[in-house]
Amino acid sequence: MTGLVVCVVVLAVASAFGVLNRRRSGRVRVRVRDGGKRLGAAELGEDLGERATLVQFSSAFCAPCRATRRVLGEVAGMVPGVRHVEIDAEDRLALVRELDILKTPTVLVLDADGHIVRRATGLPRKADVIAALGEAVGTP
Repeated sequence: MTGLVVCVVVLAVASAFGVLNRRRSGRVRVRVRDGGKRLGAAELGEDLGERATLVQFSSAFCAPCRATRRVLGEVAGMVPGVRHVEIDAEDRLALVRELDILKTPTVLVLDADGHIVRRATGLPRKADVIAALGEAVGTP
């Protein structure tokens, strides 16, 4: 009987964790720890976008990274002056540690000056990326 109770409790906790993790994945949000951080061409290895930059941290065996690449490429193509930069997390470990990247894909939305405006971990929704870009470019 005790084993059954333990099993039910473990399943309940694991299920709650899974639901919470799934709800948070892909959400574009502001992180207080990102405030004031600025990335430039030297850190990214490419020039910033004229109005904003979408920075994607990926890894070789990350399935959601391919879908994220597609979404960010489409959004960057829709909005003039926005650039999509993809960084291989395994090749840039120092930058990954500095920015506290814990999972791929992670997307950073930068304004024209390279300041981090928003961050998403997991596959972001296209509408959320567009909304974050609106904040980054300071749409009227």
